[in-house]
Amino acid sequence: MAAGTSTPSARVRASLSRPDWSGVGQELRDWGHARLPGLLAASDCRALAALWPREERFRSHVDMERHAFGAGAYRYFGHPLPPLVRALRTQLYARLAPIANAWEEALASGRTHPPRLREFLARCHAAGQTRPTPLLLRYGEDGYNCLHQDRYGGVAFPLQVAILLSRPQRDFRGGEFLLTEQRPRMQSRGFAIALERGEAVIFANAERPVRGARGHYRVQTRHGVSRVLAGERMTLGLIFHDAR
Repeated sequence: MAAGTSTPSARVRASLSRPDWSGVGQELRDWGHARLPGLLAASDCRALAALWPREERFRSHVDMERHAFGAGAYRYFGHPLPPLVRALRTQLYARLAPIANAWEEALASGRTHPPRLREFLARCHAAGQTRPTPLLLRYGEDGYNCLHQDRYGGVAFPLQVAILLSRPQRDFRGGEFLLTEQRPRMQSRGFAIALERGEAVIFANAERPVRGARGHYRVQTRHGVSRVLAGERMTLGLIFHDAR
């Protein structure tokens, strides 16, 4: 995504027009995750990472070690979201809502997700989930994130996105994105995904449908980050539902 003088919304729109979204949907059906290479330009990655020390942009700071979540820290953005974060969240949601609805139908959950983020967030707010959830995550040497799910209330979107802001092998080593699936009556399956700077991974938030001999069944998923061997790793996390 070339930064240039275009608006964040225009840059995101241009970037999201490139992937084959039917292929992305198939990857998500087959494996529970899909990659979007080059979603952000290096300049946008640097600009987002540079927001970390600006405490006024965030509503809360979490020390992972204090809560036994891992080793590192993350900060949830407050309102108003930075324009690039808002554009990414809004436009990615619109691309992912049809996939999310297909998953809900396969699981016979009875849930549907509206086509636009503002309508989905209105549901969150009506349920008392009013705090924004996009966040920056920072890991230093020996940092890691335990396997977890990001569920913040009764209203939840089944997909979320992580975008790497740092340069692997230059800014940091190690620190692969981890994803595990706990399949009924089967051993768990795991993935270690080494992202490039500006690359996004879309993944199941907590569960996803998998087709079996008797129809679809639920697979529980968790995600995290492996140990950072050296340097500093920063990521933008995009969760579409708001929190209580």
